[in-house]
Amino acid sequence: MTSLVAYEDSDPEDDPPNEGGTDQMNAYKSDSVAVQSGVEQKQFGLSLRGQNRPIPSSHDRGFEVVQCSDMTASGHFSEFISLPWTQSSTDFQRPALSRPDCAISMKRPQPSTAVVKPYIPKRQRRTQLEGDGVPEAPQPVATLDQGANSKLLTEVSDSVRPYLERRGGGAELPRRVRLRIQAHQGPVNAVQWCPVPHLSHLLLSASMDGTAKVWDGAGSGRCLRTCSSHSGAVRDARWSQCGRRLLTGSFDHKVRLSDVETGQEVVGVNNQFKVTCLALQPSDPHVFLCGGFSPEVKAWDTRTCKVVRVYQAAIQQTLGILFLAGGKEFVTSSDSVSRDSAERTLIAWDFQTSAKVSNQIFHERYTCPSLALHPQEDSFVAQTNGNYIALFSTERPYKMNKKKRYEGHKVEGYAVACEFSADGAVLASGSSGGSLHFYEHQSARALRTFPAHQQACVGVSLHPVLPAVAATCDWSGEIGVWH
Repeated sequence: MTSLVAYEDSDPEDDPPNEGGTDQMNAYKSDSVAVQSGVEQKQFGLSLRGQNRPIPSSHDRGFEVVQCSDMTASGHFSEFISLPWTQSSTDFQRPALSRPDCAISMKRPQPSTAVVKPYIPKRQRRTQLEGDGVPEAPQPVATLDQGANSKLLTEVSDSVRPYLERRGGGAELPRRVRLRIQAHQGPVNAVQWCPVPHLSHLLLSASMDGTAKVWDGAGSGRCLRTCSSHSGAVRDARWSQCGRRLLTGSFDHKVRLSDVETGQEVVGVNNQFKVTCLALQPSDPHVFLCGGFSPEVKAWDTRTCKVVRVYQAAIQQTLGILFLAGGKEFVTSSDSVSRDSAERTLIAWDFQTSAKVSNQIFHERYTCPSLALHPQEDSFVAQTNGNYIALFSTERPYKMNKKKRYEGHKVEGYAVACEFSADGAVLASGSSGGSLHFYEHQSARALRTFPAHQQACVGVSLHPVLPAVAATCDWSGEIGVWH
């Protein structure tokens, strides 16, 4: 390979004359003073390092000389920049220069058109993921309706006071309607009297219009509290054991625990599924179960707002949850109906271990939309879509009483509720036809039936203190109080 020195000393005849070469060399050296030593011009892909760098000849192999003109205040001057080139069999490939005044130029980089997205805090992103990508709106505070008593939990109603000291006495049946309240703008899913005796005049209702309300059901019938903290239909609502808090479950995937007196939300949890049923742990007031459109039933602790247990079953929806006596076991009902429906219609669970105790309880192909526990005996009942109520034992293996069933009402796909009286002698049930039915527990015979509502009567609650007092609700948003 011929060295660089030998190539420069070759025969002048082979070397074409370079006119003005000496002048160009001097111009380069004079102008190189303006270039700082050791600075990389990486934006244009060029490198100018030092003033004493040797200038390659136009005949040096591996380099070519490109002349660029730059107009300044002092006049016209030239720059020589050495660039690598590659030789092919036919032509030369010259890299393009990025300087705008060079003979060969490359396209300037275009400014980025990317849209700048606003910053979202990590906590808000986590909330959006838990809530199916929809940020949770600010929850309105429950309000005390105009004209209502501000001392909800301190004053005892005059209608309840005479009966607080009474004990015993047989169950009585209501005969006529006392109050009719157009309570909600949507169907009312559940009604429940407060379980605390001196607060038992308070009636709780949950509606598909997204609200839960507290009424003076045993007195004037006024609305005392309206809780509108849910953005979806409120499917179920329960009183706490102390009677000072409300537990509500909604189709917005949320379960909220609210204070009745102040109206403030105490606890709010996200289940990531639509909630259809709730149950409070009898032995631990801080724990509750919730089920819905999911194969899971979750146990939450209101002190930590965390799931403490998960009960998994091969179902699509949980229709009802019922704790048995003592709270060590509970029963769930599902919407599963198939050839092997006996394994999934009613399931008994161990609360501590999350294990299935029995799944061979109900052997008929009907779903059970609601459950009720007998207050004194070791038995519970299940409302079925076969238009009858079945009776089961709370002792293992939870056998069904095939000789006794309560029938005469209709269910027809509605979530019709049923409930025992305080002494367990009477069983009350609604009906899809709007009528109210009372059955004798021991003989299962019908005691009384009368029309209660124009539309389906889906909820019924017997008063825990007052005799012959019951509350009902229907699919049109109406609440009736009977005595």
